[in-house]
Amino acid sequence: MASDPEKKAKEAFIDDHFELAAELYSQAISLNPNNAELYADRAQANIKLNNSTEAVADANKAIELEPSMAKAYLRKGTACIKLEEYQTAKAALETGASLAPGDARFTSLIKECNDRIAEETNDQSKPSLEVTRNVPIEDPEPVQTVSDTSSQVAETSVKPKYRHEHYQKPEEVVVTIFAKGIPAENVSVDFGEQILNVSISVPGEDTYHFQTRLFGKIIPAKCRYDVLSTKVEIRLAKAEPIQWTSLEFSKKNAVPQRVTALVSGTQRPSYPSSKPTKDWDKLEAQVKKEEKEEKLDGDAALNKFFREIYQDADEDTRRAMKKSFVESNGTVLSTNWKEVGSKKVEGSPPDGMELKKWEY
Repeated sequence: MASDPEKKAKEAFIDDHFELAAELYSQAISLNPNNAELYADRAQANIKLNNSTEAVADANKAIELEPSMAKAYLRKGTACIKLEEYQTAKAALETGASLAPGDARFTSLIKECNDRIAEETNDQSKPSLEVTRNVPIEDPEPVQTVSDTSSQVAETSVKPKYRHEHYQKPEEVVVTIFAKGIPAENVSVDFGEQILNVSISVPGEDTYHFQTRLFGKIIPAKCRYDVLSTKVEIRLAKAEPIQWTSLEFSKKNAVPQRVTALVSGTQRPSYPSSKPTKDWDKLEAQVKKEEKEEKLDGDAALNKFFREIYQDADEDTRRAMKKSFVESNGTVLSTNWKEVGSKKVEGSPPDGMELKKWEY
């Protein structure tokens, strides 16, 4: 049964009061945070408000909660087209089309993506300045079934929980979110052609979201992230070797300059920052040193010790560690592949304890 805020949000949307609809959908989500329909509907309101980045984040959340929801893929594809994320939009729309065969909306938007991708491919050979094209895209779904929420109001009124910084190299941009002691399974990072979405979930706390349209395009397949003890480090592979004047896209940003000079000798590259005097290489080295020297106790110290052995080990040592640990049910950890590679590793429980097989 639909909640009262959800009903009011639908009515506001039908009356073209998109901002009010978005706020009401946000209230409905706070009451029912696992309802995929609410996120998909809020994505549509954000599309109407031209909050395309927020719309993509909402569509991704709806897909996470209900992977078979065709409407969520339609929302994501529509928002990505507005952001000129044509490859990402096409992938989402093709998935949605497979879930809703015969839906002409997917066919039309996929054709739009193919046309835009072809234009971009042809333009790559021409020495022209980058032009931002705003193409009005509307979701043709009947208004009776459309609903959504706006996360913009909530996000702008709440101070970010974690501090973030970035620096860049000719081939990549490194984004650091200073979140200490977060398990890797609680961190989700989604890369688009020009979108970065980060979610950090801590039990008992509101989920932290960091989502932005990036200054330049990236190569999602080459991007990666690491969850460390004191931070989440995200490495964005640039699609072009250009100098980003900021992390986030803005029409006011200056035209990026292509990086052509090579750094030689003892000269070090300088990176744009709100504080030009800060030495980012030195800062990164200092953070890594602090992580290495961090004092841990108990299981945390032991896990760190084993992790360091594994990271610095060769392939045979890693194989030995994994095989011995799995086959012994976590009671043996060997680094000698010659010793454990040719036989099954038997369990070796601590003194005074007995190893028993679990019976279902």
